[in-house]
Amino acid sequence: MRAVDVHAIDGKLAGPDERFEVVVVGAGEAGTAAAIAAAGEGASVLLVDENPVRGDLIGTDVPLFHGGRMTAAVQQPARMIDQLLASNPGIETALEAGVDVRLGTAAWGLYVNGPAMRALPAPMLGIADAERATMIGFDRLVLATGARDLVLGFAGWDRPGVMGAQGFAALLTRYDAFAGRRVLIAGSDALALDTALLALSRGIEVAGIVEVAEAMRGPVALVDRVRAAGVPIFPAHTIVAAEGGIDGIERVDIAALGADTRITVRCDTLVLAVGAIPATELLDAAGVAAGDAIALAGDCATVVRPEPCYVQAWSAALGRHAPPETIVCQCEEVSRADLIGVQPPRYLDRPARMAARSLATLLADGEAHPDQIKRLTRAGMGACQGRRCREQVACLLAEQQGVPLDRVPAASLRIPVRPVPLGVLADWHERAAMTAGWDVWFGIPTQWTPYAIIGTPEEAEQVVGLGGNMHV
Repeated sequence: MRAVDVHAIDGKLAGPDERFEVVVVGAGEAGTAAAIAAAGEGASVLLVDENPVRGDLIGTDVPLFHGGRMTAAVQQPARMIDQLLASNPGIETALEAGVDVRLGTAAWGLYVNGPAMRALPAPMLGIADAERATMIGFDRLVLATGARDLVLGFAGWDRPGVMGAQGFAALLTRYDAFAGRRVLIAGSDALALDTALLALSRGIEVAGIVEVAEAMRGPVALVDRVRAAGVPIFPAHTIVAAEGGIDGIERVDIAALGADTRITVRCDTLVLAVGAIPATELLDAAGVAAGDAIALAGDCATVVRPEPCYVQAWSAALGRHAPPETIVCQCEEVSRADLIGVQPPRYLDRPARMAARSLATLLADGEAHPDQIKRLTRAGMGACQGRRCREQVACLLAEQQGVPLDRVPAASLRIPVRPVPLGVLADWHERAAMTAGWDVWFGIPTQWTPYAIIGTPEEAEQVVGLGGNMHV
C-alpha cells in the first residue's frame, strides 16, 4: 500500500483551464503559417500574440527595446489592432481556418515535467491578457517568438532615442508609430544594413553607419546598396556618447578607435544593430529544450547570435569612453561603477563593509556568475528581465576576469518572463487539496504551526505528528 503524504503536491496541481492540440506563440508570418497548417490537419489550434503591446509596456521596453521613440499612436488600442492586422493578413486567414486567435495576450510561463518537476498533470502554458491569466494545456507547442536586440551601453544610451533594430522595425512595420526623422546605426552586419534600407524606404534619413571593425561585415550586395544611397560609413569607429534634451538625443559623438578626435553626428535616433538574440525565454526559464512536443519557428529558430569576440570588441570600444556612472541596468539604475564595485541598489544603505567589496574581492573566491551579480546588485531584476543589460553584465564580467565572453555563463531567467500584474495572476485558485497542506511548509519538522489551529486541540497533534514548534 502506497503511503500518502498530505503535504506533497502529487496529484494536487490543478489541470489546465483550457486545452488545445496545438498552441502557437507568436502571430508573425512563421507563427500564423504554423497555426494555419495545423488547423488544416484538423487539429484544435490556439494562436496567441502579445501584440498589440500596451503603451505602458512599450514605454518600459518590453518586449523589445523601443527606446522612447514611439508616437502617441501606441496609446490607441483599436488603431494598434488595425495596424497589426494590416501588417500580417495571415492572422485573418488563420481566423477563417478555425484557429482560436488571441491578440494582446502574452505567454508568460511554460511548465513541463522534468528532472525538477514531476507532479504536473499535463504540460501547460501560462498566458495572460489585460484581465486574466489562463493555463493552457497542449500536445504540441510551437514558439514563433522572434528575436530581441543585443544592447550594449555607453554614455547616454539610456536617453530616449536610443533603441534596438528589432524595436525600430516593429514601430515602422507593425505599428506605423515611429517618431524619429534621422537615424544613426551601430553595426554593419545584415541586420544593420537591412535596418538602414528599411529606414530609407520609409523616407527616414540615415545619418551614418558606425562599425568597430575595419570593414563592413554584411553581404556585399547590401553594402553596395547602402553606399549607393549615399549613407556615410564610419569603419573602425566607436560611439562615445549620445547627447540631447528632454525629448531625447539630438546628436551622437563618435571617435576612431585609438583616437581622441571626435565627430558629432546630428540625429534624433541611434539604432543599435550589433546583433539579435533568439527570443527563447519561455524555454530558458522552464529549463527545457525544443524537441518532439516543442518546436521553434521563424526568427527564434533561425537568428544566429553574433560572435562573442565581435560583441566583446564592441563592448571594449564603448567601454574606453564610458564614465563610471554610465548606467548598465536601466530598470534598477545600476551603473558600471556599481556593478564593478558589486554595490547594493542605490535605495539601500552602503556601509563601509559594503563599500570595501568589489568584483576583485568576489573573484578571489572563483569565477563570478551573472546570477550572483544579480542578487548582489539587482542588475537584471527589473521589468525587462535583463533584456537590456544581460549582455552588458556578461561583457563586463569577461573583461574584469580577462576571459573570453563565451566563458561567462548565461544569466538565468525566471517565470513570469513578461511583466504580469499581480491582480491578474492572483485570480488563480488552488484546489482544496493543495490549500490544506500549503501553510505547514510541506510538513518539514521544526517548521511552522498553521495559524488556524493555534489554540485548538489540533495544535498538539501538529506538534506531535510533525514536530512543528514555531507559531506564525
